[in-house]
Amino acid sequence: MSKVPDIMPVTDLRQDAAAALKRVRATKQPLVITQRGRAAAVMISIEAYERAEHERQILRVLARGEREIRAGKGHDLDDVLEEADRLLADG
Repeated sequence: MSKVPDIMPVTDLRQDAAAALKRVRATKQPLVITQRGRAAAVMISIEAYERAEHERQILRVLARGEREIRAGKGHDLDDVLEEADRLLADG
């Protein structure tokens, strides 16, 4: 079961942005900013942002690899694993 997100109206954010930042750092959870009762933005810690960006980059590389494999440009998994084993053995 997923956790209910922390929510803060934009008016509260305007009044005390420092408290919002403190809350995000302390809970390590995203903070949903609402405007007129609807979700408008999400505030996350810099660590969470950097981790998400790193994960997105990995997913992009994997997706590009999948496209290359479908196009016949990829390398056979057994060949890649054999080369990795050789490199690790030399290493």
